[in-house]
Amino acid sequence: MENSKKQRELKVIGNAVHVSIEGCDDIPAKIDTGADSSSVWASNIEIKEDGHLYFTLFDKKSPFYTGKVLKRKDFSVLVVRSSNGTEQIRYFTKLLIKIKGRKIRASVTLTNRSNNSFPVLIGRRTLAGKFLVDTSKTNILRPPKNVKSGPLNDELKKDPHKFHQKYFKKS
Repeated sequence: MENSKKQRELKVIGNAVHVSIEGCDDIPAKIDTGADSSSVWASNIEIKEDGHLYFTLFDKKSPFYTGKVLKRKDFSVLVVRSSNGTEQIRYFTKLLIKIKGRKIRASVTLTNRSNNSFPVLIGRRTLAGKFLVDTSKTNILRPPKNVKSGPLNDELKKDPHKFHQKYFKKS
């Protein structure tokens, strides 16, 4: 009974929400209960001679980019294994993230997410004990990707038969 009462008090979020991070508002974020940690798109990541970690959120190609340089004394590194099995060393620090009105000092990895649909990924450690996730809901709409463009589709248009031979022909 105690556990179900606590669950009722948790806010329900969908598979995507808008978040605020360190003064940047209305940023689309993917909720990923399969990911252990959260990650944020960062650029210009470096450790200077003073031993501090410096970075900017997003980069110039992002509509969320402000150019503001953030500085952290408390940081570490983490080896992150992606769903496809590749490992990457990333810097790990804390950022103030606001999700559905709740401010959370979340541990996040800094990485280039320019090729991802969402510039922010919220993992289970950030969500645990704070939110219930209903994957049938979404709190934001994202524009559909144009699946007809891109290098593979350009190659397909150029010569469909040659494309099929290259990628689908069984030996």
